[in-house]
Amino acid sequence: MTKYIFVTGGVTSSLGKGIISASLAKLLQERKFKVTIQKFDPYINVDPGTLNPYEHGECYVTDDGAETDLDLGHYERFLSTPTSQDNNVTTGRIYQTVIEKEREGAYLGKTVQVIPHITDEIKRRIKLLAEKHDFDIVITEIGGTVGDIESLPYLEAFRQMRRELGKENCVCVHLTLIPYLSAAKELKTKPTQHAVKQLLQAGIQPDILVCRTEKKLTKELKNKISLFCNVDYKSVIEAIDADTIYDVPLLMLKEKLDARVLKKLKLKTSGTTPELVAWKDFLWRLKNPSEEVKIGLIGKYNELPDAYKSIYEAFVHSGAQNECRVQVVPIHAQMLESDDLDPYLGDLHGILVAPGFGERGIQGKIAAIKYAREKNKPFFGICLGMQCAVVEFARNVCKMKGAASTEVKPKTSHPLIHLLPDQKNITDMGGTMRLGSYKCKLSKGSLIHKVYGRIEVNERHRHRFEFNNAYQDRLREKGMVFSGINPESDLVEIIEVKDHPFFVGVQFHPELKSTVEKPHPIFVAFVKAALKYKLSDEKT
Repeated sequence: MTKYIFVTGGVTSSLGKGIISASLAKLLQERKFKVTIQKFDPYINVDPGTLNPYEHGECYVTDDGAETDLDLGHYERFLSTPTSQDNNVTTGRIYQTVIEKEREGAYLGKTVQVIPHITDEIKRRIKLLAEKHDFDIVITEIGGTVGDIESLPYLEAFRQMRRELGKENCVCVHLTLIPYLSAAKELKTKPTQHAVKQLLQAGIQPDILVCRTEKKLTKELKNKISLFCNVDYKSVIEAIDADTIYDVPLLMLKEKLDARVLKKLKLKTSGTTPELVAWKDFLWRLKNPSEEVKIGLIGKYNELPDAYKSIYEAFVHSGAQNECRVQVVPIHAQMLESDDLDPYLGDLHGILVAPGFGERGIQGKIAAIKYAREKNKPFFGICLGMQCAVVEFARNVCKMKGAASTEVKPKTSHPLIHLLPDQKNITDMGGTMRLGSYKCKLSKGSLIHKVYGRIEVNERHRHRFEFNNAYQDRLREKGMVFSGINPESDLVEIIEVKDHPFFVGVQFHPELKSTVEKPHPIFVAFVKAALKYKLSDEKT
């Protein structure tokens, strides 16, 4: 029988349920269990695809084209296994399914209620992953904070599952906060006690408490938490603030979180302890860099780093691979709409132009690309960044006055970037872009072919606008290389510029496939190029 672990959060949001879930899953994976993680989000949006990045951070995309919560990125980066549509479910999707069934007459005229109809649908979704893929363990992270009205149906569904399947098959790991009051110079357990009482009101006794803290928990404090929260002493787990999220699996291993969970689930540990050899090697390289580079991240949502979460993490992975610390310098694109860019870009060793939507900041992105191309500074453009690179090249190298994307200038005389015919009549904004994994065939001998080391790759997409193939010949004549093409649709996926040390634009999102143990090759090559630029600049 598949075992289920539910991860809930108390006291405050943003405690790190996703990181704890991913860390626990990593430890169980190292013990040879087949494990996956799913996220249940309590908001009523069907998916995060239509949410502003300022609202919810990055929208993560899976191979099968699901627009999901950014926590799925953590799951994939830690486990190096892909997730899917079934790994992220929202309240909106739950209610949408139940209402559609009601309209079809599936409930035989009965009054549709939260219990049992909504909770039954939640339970069905929880079990769906196990049924499809035969997992040993399914970890379910419940978004929000215990006590939120939006989370109640999920807690009720878990209570029912535990009653139906037995306590040895359903375990609750509750992440909570032990705040430190500097005035009193002590840690306080009362918020955790109240959070556990909220869970108890929902009919759930937590099995394990993971306590976020900035100070070490004493034996006395652990005993107090154990007594007042009715959790055995060994199941009070310390989660002290870490230097990096990638330390957390090792911290949880030291605290024996995985062993406690397996004991609760009555699963044998086989007497083995996870070695995490590759993980420890990555951490050593991450914390002992021999060099450092500064890379500018040109974007429009820089006020919220989570809007570019996967890009930041891809730089962590690729930096460690190069034994180099990557200092990411966030630069708002609108700041670059000036004549002198040296104060902003002069001391950078590489420039990345980030993805995005809409007109705001476009001219600044184009100016940054021109600067990188003319100064021979390593450049990497992702999605909109690639599209801006094409427009910049058309304007300044091919002398196409007014060249633009129809997203920004619908009546441009040179529509270098345009909507595909099958996108033009779409009015529904949800899940209607080019989403998910698509093939890309690489040109032999190109820079990108050398980077990947193979002729065909699969990468994830999230966009509506594409390069207009009618302009390929004119740009190619002036030195642009179309080094990656989708073999089925003939759409341009990758562009390069001849005689430039590193100038690459990609239509897809490579950051979504970068993991701790498999850093994305383009990011690795870009950081390597930035390091080479820095060292050559220092010599001169």
